[in-house]
Amino acid sequence: MGRKGTEIANLDVEKLIEMLNAALAEEWLAYYQYWIGARLMEGPMRSEVETELLVHATEELGHAELVVDRIIQLGGTPILNPDQWVEKARCAYESPEDPYIEKILLQNLEGERCAIQRYDEIASFTEGKDHATHQMAITILNDEIEHEDDIEGWLTDLERLKEDYAKLRV
Repeated sequence: MGRKGTEIANLDVEKLIEMLNAALAEEWLAYYQYWIGARLMEGPMRSEVETELLVHATEELGHAELVVDRIIQLGGTPILNPDQWVEKARCAYESPEDPYIEKILLQNLEGERCAIQRYDEIASFTEGKDHATHQMAITILNDEIEHEDDIEGWLTDLERLKEDYAKLRV
């Protein structure tokens, strides 16, 4: 970070870099979870949801780029080895063993809720102290909230589809 940027940052930069590295690990795991889940997914609404999950995956990759850039700007070193992703991440990666769309969506929903918590913490930690990181955290937080809303909507649609199907069988 530049001299003036360091001067105005009124926080523990090392702690922030640790938080950002954890977020970076979580973004890479979220990217892969979305990407592989979209590829394997089976069930109703698959073609519509698959396209959107791939968009979410691309957005998670974009978040990783923002976080890496900020870590470097702060004078830190981003996680260099993918083996550390699971170790550093608080948000779990769940293998899509069951490719049914509802299971995939529920896994992604848990990941989004964890990401919302992560970026809320980073935003709170940096508020009024590190404007650049705070702005980045809020931007990513808004994306994660939108992802959660998308997934909840698809799950509601699936539930309605199951209810309608049950009525037809009676």
